[in-house]
Amino acid sequence: MGYYLSDGIYPRWATFVKTISLLQGPKARLFAERQESVRKDVERVFGVLQTWFAIICGPARNMDKGELGMIMKACVIFHNMIVEDERDSYDLTFDYDDVDNNTPQPNVQQGHHPCYAAYLRRVVEIHDPALHARLQSNIIEEIWNRHRARQN
Repeated sequence: MGYYLSDGIYPRWATFVKTISLLQGPKARLFAERQESVRKDVERVFGVLQTWFAIICGPARNMDKGELGMIMKACVIFHNMIVEDERDSYDLTFDYDDVDNNTPQPNVQQGHHPCYAAYLRRVVEIHDPALHARLQSNIIEEIWNRHRARQN
């Protein structure tokens, strides 16, 4: 199951890895430090890419991980090509008040999708706070073990 690095405003879903607010012990401190550092980097990257590529702004719930990866890689490659091509006139300023409200909406189909039951099971699994706690604990242990291995 994929997950998103998030801050405290998000719910305790399995797909959101939030920082630990009450740091107890070296494992929790290391996890919080790494999670917050990576989350800030990702937020900066998305901020830039969202200003240029509308596909990143839309929901990604029904896309598979490989598809999302290819979209992100393509956007990063396009961004780098644009930066390289327009190095002298490159400007990161973006006025969100000037965004056009006539953005095309995705084509939504009516009726039941053959995988609807599997989708609903997945949604229930994602919203399970116990699964969230287990996955977060696993990530904390993994970060701690890698940290210890590098020290030895």
